Amino acid sequence: MATEALALSGIDALYGDSHVLHGVSFTLNPGRVLALLGRNGAGKTTCMNSIIGFLPPRSGDIRLFGESIAKLSPESIARKGVGFVPQGRRIFPTLTVRENLVVARQSRKVTEKTWTLDRILDLFPQIKGRLRQTAGFLSGGEQQMLAIGRALMGNPRVLLMDEPSEGLAPLIVAEVGRIIARLKEEGQSIVLVEQNIKLAFKLADEVVILNTGRVVFSGSVDQVRDDEAFITQHLGLF
Repeated sequence: MATEALALSGIDALYGDSHVLHGVSFTLNPGRVLALLGRNGAGKTTCMNSIIGFLPPRSGDIRLFGESIAKLSPESIARKGVGFVPQGRRIFPTLTVRENLVVARQSRKVTEKTWTLDRILDLFPQIKGRLRQTAGFLSGGEQQMLAIGRALMGNPRVLLMDEPSEGLAPLIVAEVGRIIARLKEEGQSIVLVEQNIKLAFKLADEVVILNTGRVVFSGSVDQVRDDEAFITQHLGLF
């Protein structure tokens, strides 16, 4: 039985004739947070889109707890247990907060850690009193909480988070960090794409750095945290 929650092996991905990912490989172990980092255009979101099935890889394999998901539809991948918090939140603006959450619900074996509507509202008290409000009228921070809550309602085995702190005020960024830390404590396996390098290093166990669609580093946070020259070369200013 596979020990990896998620494993990418030699992933090549193309948009038309544009070759974006070149032989990308990395593994995420259960209950860990892996930060997927890189400059703008490095291929991070493309990598997430390949995992979730929006851009199926041209070659290579993607395995979820040992089962190949590389050729499945996004709907099938979600049912297998991959949750996605997309860049820009992409909540359903004309639905209520409650409808946004309930529409994503997937039933799995019920345990103490199963995500229910009540558990989501306990995790996000900011939206608890807004269940009947149209989601498009929420603040940016509230919409981000809703997007995370919506992904959790699918009870994912692996959670993909693409730039969850983007465009948020510092206090809300800190709150997003607290939520991710709590999910990690509960054993949630997470792939985190994040431009806020300090936040990523604080939360992650492992780091994968992409540069022009290729993996230039894969290892523990401690191996790169203090290497300012390397960080500046591949990520920009710390």
